[in-house]
Amino acid sequence: MTEQGRIGTWEKVAYGLGDTATNLVWRTLMVFLPVFYTDVFGISAAAVGTLLLVCRYFDGITDLVMGLVADRTSTRWGRFRPWILWSSIPFGIATVLTFTAIDATPGGKLLYAYVTYSALILAFTANNVPYSALTGVLSRDPTERTSISSYRFFFAFLGGLLTQGLNVPLVGFFGNGNEVVGYSWTMSLFAVIAVVLLFVTFASTRERVVTPVPSSVSLRSDLRMLLRNRPWLIVFSTGLLFVTMTTLKQGVTMYYFKYYVGDTGLATLFMVTGLLAAMAGSAVTSPLTRWMGKKVLMQAAFGIALVSSAALYVAGPDDVGLMVVLSAITEFSTGPIVVLFFAMLGDVADYGEWTRHRRMTGLVFSAGTLSMKFGTGVAGALTGWLLTAFGYVPNAAQTSEALAGIRGLISIAPAITAAIAMVVMVTYPLTERTLAEMEKALTLSRKEASV
Repeated sequence: MTEQGRIGTWEKVAYGLGDTATNLVWRTLMVFLPVFYTDVFGISAAAVGTLLLVCRYFDGITDLVMGLVADRTSTRWGRFRPWILWSSIPFGIATVLTFTAIDATPGGKLLYAYVTYSALILAFTANNVPYSALTGVLSRDPTERTSISSYRFFFAFLGGLLTQGLNVPLVGFFGNGNEVVGYSWTMSLFAVIAVVLLFVTFASTRERVVTPVPSSVSLRSDLRMLLRNRPWLIVFSTGLLFVTMTTLKQGVTMYYFKYYVGDTGLATLFMVTGLLAAMAGSAVTSPLTRWMGKKVLMQAAFGIALVSSAALYVAGPDDVGLMVVLSAITEFSTGPIVVLFFAMLGDVADYGEWTRHRRMTGLVFSAGTLSMKFGTGVAGALTGWLLTAFGYVPNAAQTSEALAGIRGLISIAPAITAAIAMVVMVTYPLTERTLAEMEKALTLSRKEASV
């Protein structure tokens, strides 16, 4: 690490590979889990919607708890890195079990889904809350944290590219017509790769922003202080809306191509092109941020997502080229959004230290996975419930009402969510000038404390 706070390229890559690992699973949950539960495992769409909502909201509480625990962890490896190591193998095992379809009664299947899916998202929480918090302690420099976050999400989108590009062909290859077997072996392969990559992240990163482990401050006091942190509330709300927007689109993609377009093979082209565009968006976030600033760039990206998402509704079943182009534009905009979201959380952690003289990196970054859980819970529930309301029937020709509902879920619903996010970001108070003033004050206070 240089005196200016910059860290080496390999460490940024190794950090990013950790999100390649989790996105091999997370993107699969967003895109394939609903259709796996309804069309392969045999659970009703309404039951799946309720399952996703209940499990995600319950698990969202554990994100805050994990943030509190991580902030109080003290080992020779640091505060957050050990959790990446400890949670990796349970994360892999829970992934395989979630995508294993057992032969049982409808009630037994639903119970099994609740247990295995809850175990998976709890393992994800134990891994991803500390992993996300690492962004805030790898470097003290806010600009460098944006670069780190850019690397992270370039490789996160790479994980999504692998699962969305390879999932359908691998299920066919391993299952040879039996999707139950195909999903089980495909997810076993992804789980092994994920565990190996998490080991690499643990071994190749270092924590540099070190503050004393709190001892006298109560958990309730930490939570109260967090909820009084206005920038955190705004960033959390924006993240919640963003994840809702993307999950609405991705959760209905397989339904869209299976029943509206009539060719699930084209879904791979749709998703892969979108993820390549998202990787490009994440790669250019740092220079765009230097030009526009974080807040303006975030609002512009949501504006692009709004227009391109809404336009998708007009695409006919044969307009595959238009679908791919509009999806690529939407996904390009998500690159800067997700990079800036986690970079802003680092700024918010600094803000808490600046205003309250108390740094809560793990708790602040729990907003990342908390928004993911709540956002995917809302979007998953809406998808399942609305599909049922529109008259969706698994593995059958759909009515015009059901097809219209599927089209709306992939286009109009994400556009509305993007519009709300743009409005929320108007109130974000941490401008580039404020960040520079804040970093100067924190650097001085840290020097005084060390003396």
